[in-house]
Amino acid sequence: MSQTIRRSGNEAAESHDISGKGLKTGQLGLLAVVVLGISTIAPAYTLTGALGPTVNEVGLQLPVIFLIGFIPMILVSLAYRELNADSPDSGTTFTWVTKAFGPWVGWMGGWGLLAANIIVLSNLAGVAVDFFYLFLAQATGSPELADLASNKLLNVATCFVFVALAVWISYRGLHTTKIVQYGLVGFQLLVLGLFVGMAFANWSTSETAVPFSWDWFDVTKIETFGQIAAGISLSIFVYWGWDVCLTVNEETANGKKTAGLAGTLTAVIVLGIYLLVTIATMMFAGVGDTGIGLNNADNHANVFTALASPVMGPFAILMSLAVLSSSAASLQSTFTSPSRSLLAMAHYGALPERFSHMSKKFSTPGFATIAAGVLSAGFYAVMHVISENVLNDTILALGLMICFYYGLTAIACVWYFRNSVFSSARNFFLRLVCPLFGGVGLFVVFLQTAVDSWAPEFGSGSEIFGVGLVFVLGIGILALGAVVMLIMSRVRPGFFRGETIRKDTPALVVPE
Repeated sequence: MSQTIRRSGNEAAESHDISGKGLKTGQLGLLAVVVLGISTIAPAYTLTGALGPTVNEVGLQLPVIFLIGFIPMILVSLAYRELNADSPDSGTTFTWVTKAFGPWVGWMGGWGLLAANIIVLSNLAGVAVDFFYLFLAQATGSPELADLASNKLLNVATCFVFVALAVWISYRGLHTTKIVQYGLVGFQLLVLGLFVGMAFANWSTSETAVPFSWDWFDVTKIETFGQIAAGISLSIFVYWGWDVCLTVNEETANGKKTAGLAGTLTAVIVLGIYLLVTIATMMFAGVGDTGIGLNNADNHANVFTALASPVMGPFAILMSLAVLSSSAASLQSTFTSPSRSLLAMAHYGALPERFSHMSKKFSTPGFATIAAGVLSAGFYAVMHVISENVLNDTILALGLMICFYYGLTAIACVWYFRNSVFSSARNFFLRLVCPLFGGVGLFVVFLQTAVDSWAPEFGSGSEIFGVGLVFVLGIGILALGAVVMLIMSRVRPGFFRGETIRKDTPALVVPE
């Protein structure tokens, strides 16, 4: 490694003209960052949207798919820890990939991260809307209220309200965010625990019940690699979000260590939650395509809508509240990532300077937060018009985006530390073996899913000029990023000439 990176903060800042972004330091501890990570992943929300589509791909092998999907996640999280310990920066993928491979590849890495966040924000808002009206129907005893979510105009208008509230909280900073998240995350985990307990206790009374089997963990029972790739892509979606722990590294106490540790802990905790919920749900509901079966296409968008009453009886309304709070919490906390990524990209000259504008009162990236809200709300409105199943298609497209920028970050770790990988056994595994296998694995899934998603029948069956909507969304958004990058290279040439970030550009000093 260049010795320049290891110099004192003041000396490095003077020689490279590095200045702080204006973020308020030391706001979060380990527990707060882990809660933020769990909130962004949103277990209740992700499971209700992903269980059905994943079962549709792999059937009873759902648990092993979640385990396989976890492997690249934990390997990539170790790569993030190494990069964060060396160069803590709120730009994460954008900053690290730029330092490893240069401005052009770094810019596309940042774009992939932004695109994934914008896609999932729209998806979160959609789930929040569905469960908001379901909750109103259950609370008032008026089932017809749940049907209001099917009114496209009302659905989109309600989505805009949720996004506006989330932006408002995010704009006020991490202190407000932390208070909100403790309550919402705690509630959803308590309800998920109640759901699991009641499903295990009553599974044998269900007409669709299936007994637990260790065969569910046998990957050889999956027929094709395409099914594995699709299943992993979907399971990657349910783990995605732990990297927000690294995004707040500049605002975390001892951010060099705490942020990386929080990301890894978050992934491990969520794995345990998912396995418990998945096994309990499969035992109670089975994987049939009728009734409450997990493979019933009518249940794919929101599995817990169909299962809440059979499993929890009079407590079913709690599950509606849990998914509503989960999606609302994640909608709010997820804004942390794109706002700080936009801030970093603008700070280093890769985007217009306006995106680096900070709120003087709250020390937050105000303009970037509002911009992320406008983009996500607009994306949802468009998708709701052109897609027959907006939730399923955006989940699949999101899987492509995640594989792209996670994989790129992992490979960047290998290249960035290439001169030190053989200096110790620790470095060999954490800077070479783990990130290499994680990154290559994600790119394999990315390519396989891209090929499969070309077909119109992939996903909901929606298409544009004969090409599957999932492919158009995933690859089309990356292509759009390349176009925007070319425009930025003319408008903001300094970054693309390597004048703002190089490999020897030091990180900002993150307070201990």
